[in-house]
Amino acid sequence: MKQTFRVALAGNPNCGKTTIFNLLTGAHQHVGNYPGVTVERKSGTVHIGVLEVEVIDLPGIYSLSSSSPEEKVAFKELMNTPVDLILNIVDASNPQRNLYLTTQLAELGIPMLLVFNMADDAYRRGLKFNLPVLEHYFGVPIVRTVGAKGIGVEHMKHVLGHQLSAPERKLPSPLRYGPYLDPAIQELTARIESLEPPFTSRIPARYFAIKLLEGDEAICRMPPFAPLLDDTAKTREKLAVRLGAEIETILPDSRYGMISGACREAIRITNERRRQISDDIDRFFTNRYLGLPIFLGVMFLIFFLTFSCAQPLVYLLERFFGSLAETINQFWPSGKMDFVRALLTDGIIGGVGGVLVFLPNIVFLFLGIAFLEGTGYMARAAYVMDGFMHRFGLHGKSFIPMLLGFGCTVPAVMATRSIESEKDRLTTIMVLPLMSCGARLPIYSLLIPAFFPEKFQALMMWTIYIIGILVALAGARILKSTLFKGGDEVYVMELPPYRMPTFRSLLLHMWERTVLYLRKAGTLILAASIVLYLLNTLPVKTHYSKNYEEQIAALEKQPARPEIQEKIRTLQAERNLEKLEYSFAGRIGRGLSHILHPLGFDWQVSSALIGAFAAKELFVSQLGILYSVADSDGGASSLQAKLKGQYTPLQAFCIMLFCLISIPCVGTMAVVRRETGSSFLTFLQFAGLTLAAYFLTLIVYQVGRLFF
Repeated sequence: MKQTFRVALAGNPNCGKTTIFNLLTGAHQHVGNYPGVTVERKSGTVHIGVLEVEVIDLPGIYSLSSSSPEEKVAFKELMNTPVDLILNIVDASNPQRNLYLTTQLAELGIPMLLVFNMADDAYRRGLKFNLPVLEHYFGVPIVRTVGAKGIGVEHMKHVLGHQLSAPERKLPSPLRYGPYLDPAIQELTARIESLEPPFTSRIPARYFAIKLLEGDEAICRMPPFAPLLDDTAKTREKLAVRLGAEIETILPDSRYGMISGACREAIRITNERRRQISDDIDRFFTNRYLGLPIFLGVMFLIFFLTFSCAQPLVYLLERFFGSLAETINQFWPSGKMDFVRALLTDGIIGGVGGVLVFLPNIVFLFLGIAFLEGTGYMARAAYVMDGFMHRFGLHGKSFIPMLLGFGCTVPAVMATRSIESEKDRLTTIMVLPLMSCGARLPIYSLLIPAFFPEKFQALMMWTIYIIGILVALAGARILKSTLFKGGDEVYVMELPPYRMPTFRSLLLHMWERTVLYLRKAGTLILAASIVLYLLNTLPVKTHYSKNYEEQIAALEKQPARPEIQEKIRTLQAERNLEKLEYSFAGRIGRGLSHILHPLGFDWQVSSALIGAFAAKELFVSQLGILYSVADSDGGASSLQAKLKGQYTPLQAFCIMLFCLISIPCVGTMAVVRRETGSSFLTFLQFAGLTLAAYFLTLIVYQVGRLFF
């Protein structure tokens, strides 16, 4: 077994690194200068048992960039000299500043030992460390020392010797930079690994990929990377537009965000200390008493703006689609392919248009969420929810996919890959469909304005979203106590610095999510609307319970008085109701209504729920088709007015509650099956959510009838 090792001593200036170096090597030191610079090179030898360890004292640096001679020297030393381990000295009294270098050293793929020096100063400043949490986060052991007094040095040498003599030395945990940067880093890493011949066998390609994206001058000048520079520059530009800031800012901010999250999770402050701007703001936004009410207030404000700003645009779109259908009916030759005309106006325009009229609500909600993400507040929301979620067996890290679930459940399920614990990841996946995704927003946007006064609309939307979160947490508690029972894992929340997002980046985020919604409306919803229209109109009923045409014709010959017009409308409604009940959709709805009647649902609502399985928006599409067909005036009155005349606010609330909790859409089930690799868990989610939706809605409706 190897008995001779080389260790690099790295740290910020004034962290006590030289003191540690002297304590390790004593008189066995060699001092000189690096060639071409005045930077001093120091090395020495220490014996730990039978191990002979050469210690190289790197210059004091703040990062591994190329902005100073010291940094250039340190990088060249680490790249050109085979190093078995990095001994990273950290000023324990100022961990956030010192750990920035640690995040970069971790990218080198070299085993590391963290030394929290000046532990006495940290104690005097009121800092108390939870070292196991920090060790879990960085993936390396941590020891504490007081170099000036020699305290902890022997223990440090013991841990160092154990690390060096271990058969397999554990590497630091790789840092994650987010859903946009990580794929770019991975792609560039693959291209670097494919270079021939390999330019290094010790430093991982991922490190150079990050440095190329960062625009590090020394790395960019290396000849092997010349073919990659143009594409890398384009990638930087695209990421800068998407994220609203230059990569040279985003990457350091990400590292500081990781450090900030680690320190918040693992360091308790008992005395007052100087805070940065983000810390000053966080005293309110992440306060243990104010944080949750502030978060709930912020979400309420988002919903209020979603309704108040979007409503005029919803009205305009509603008028547009109504006028479009009316124009087609006017210019379409009478008696020529009437079925195709009806399919176009009632099926496609009534179905797809019935969903698209709520596009403004979608846009404003996505804009609000993009703003909260861009400022860094979403990460604070997860941090605020962390303690609350611990009571339900989850960590605040699970709240990030839940927040993404407000947009779409499919990418939210995929985002759970960042959760290290398999049990926590599966628990989060199982409850994610309870987040009110954008597909449910058209349902809420249809029913809330129809049944609730304007001053209560934002409150009602807020209530639905909160119910989803609470039911998800309750479900998580049950799963963590049964199917995924196990000890809680240690995680660290990453808190990036606050930043004002650019208008362009906000528009980009909003546009991307809106395009997905439009694409869905133009493909899945369009196809499903046609199918639903056929289900609503076929088979064609030829025999009715009475001769409606004859009775209507007789009434039309009489003077046009209000009571005569009312009788005509009643006969037309009865005729269309018979026709719909005779259709495939009516028959299915009638069958389901026997099961769903205790929930307050009639056959029309039961029929609309069928389409919601393919996509939640199709619930609105199906209602639009049903009531367009049933309406003799060709949609002159709005769908909301028709629903308001047929249902009560309690029934409307129960419909929203059932659509919130019930079976996820087909796309969600497919991605759950892929991410969990289990058909059993996919079926369990399907059945569990359906039963939960049924019984919770049953309780709400039956209890509500006692009071309303």
